[in-house]
Amino acid sequence: MRNEIVHPGAGELTYEIRNIVNVAEKLQKHGVRINWENIGDPIVKGEVIPAWMKEIVVKEVLDNDTWGYCHTRGVLETREFICDMTNRRGGARITPDDIIFFNGLGDAIAKIYGSLRAETRVLMPSPTYTTHSIGEAGHAHAAPVCYRLKAEDNWYPDLDDLRNHVKYNPSISAIMIINPDNPTGMVYPVETLREIVAIAKEYDLFIVADEVYNNIVYNGEKTVPISDVIGDVPAIALKGISKEFPWPGSRCGWIEVYNYGRDEQFAKYVNSILSSKMNEVCSTTLPQKSIPAIMSHPEYQIYLAERVTRYERMSNITYNCLKEVPGLLLNRTNGAFYMAVTFGEGLLSSRQSLPIANPEVRELVEGLVNAPGVSPDKRFVYYILAHTGICTVPLSSFNTPLQGFRVTLLEKDEQECERIYRTLAEKIGEYLRS
Repeated sequence: MRNEIVHPGAGELTYEIRNIVNVAEKLQKHGVRINWENIGDPIVKGEVIPAWMKEIVVKEVLDNDTWGYCHTRGVLETREFICDMTNRRGGARITPDDIIFFNGLGDAIAKIYGSLRAETRVLMPSPTYTTHSIGEAGHAHAAPVCYRLKAEDNWYPDLDDLRNHVKYNPSISAIMIINPDNPTGMVYPVETLREIVAIAKEYDLFIVADEVYNNIVYNGEKTVPISDVIGDVPAIALKGISKEFPWPGSRCGWIEVYNYGRDEQFAKYVNSILSSKMNEVCSTTLPQKSIPAIMSHPEYQIYLAERVTRYERMSNITYNCLKEVPGLLLNRTNGAFYMAVTFGEGLLSSRQSLPIANPEVRELVEGLVNAPGVSPDKRFVYYILAHTGICTVPLSSFNTPLQGFRVTLLEKDEQECERIYRTLAEKIGEYLRS
């Protein structure tokens, strides 16, 4: 081109959760059987949507209204329904105008960060979900600014580190949390949330809280929505149905805005998010219209509880299989359906490998792992994939210097789950000894 048409660093941030799928699909063509432990899609892992839920969606499809545009903020009746659920908890109070629907939370995240001044930074956890780190770094044209989640302490946030980032970096205007967390499966204690809110209040910041897994908690944990502790601090919570129904193909999520009128700058910012949504007219009508009937159905809480109980079992099977592997730092997950595992410092190297019988597969993998700048944990993940068919994600791709991997807890068959993670545990040992 006659001019440079992209900003510096464009294309350098990658979405490894999806990138590895391309490689796994190539391996499938060479006869490698893949266990998809990389992406949080319950449908891919065999989740069967109950008939009563499908019947509700079919009923909505037959209504002509679901074929047309809805209000830019979203279907009013659905926003009223959600508003009532939030207000019943007794925390921050909202109106239907404080809710905006998006075509999935990816759409919401892009607009949340894209509506900020480039000089404005959102402090986010490390590790963190890739869509957030890419969205924030993309708007700022700079590397993400992060506070540390402590692998040695249940992945809880390092509040001293968080406070110091806020104190000494005046460009930070917001703090982001994911609760329950992706990729770690950690659930924020209520005392920690209150401390983060207090820091935001002290330094005149707002909070972004991704709560898409809010109702997926187990092992006796309770999750506290940010609205319940936010007080008068401005905040945005992100919610959706992709994981909870689950209906990831609906691409349906929403934000709830708390304390919109407390700060003039925050109000202008929220209005700019709404204005960018107006350019699309609205988000998809059908899934929005389905939400009240599904969430208020007498079978809904029973169905959700059954799924959460299964995730708890799979979490504990995975933990028990991996906890005895020397050199791994492991925390039991209590929310969402992920587990992040780290290797001890210096355990991974650029010389380790596993045997790959198929010469074409070996050539493909070696070409990938020996490319310049490949992290040791990415090398590990690709050798494990080719050798065992177990598809995981390198932890370093979640915006962290830590070396490790993330897995999902979505396998439905307990025996298969145990086979997968006993195999993984055995092969980790072989890899480290190679």
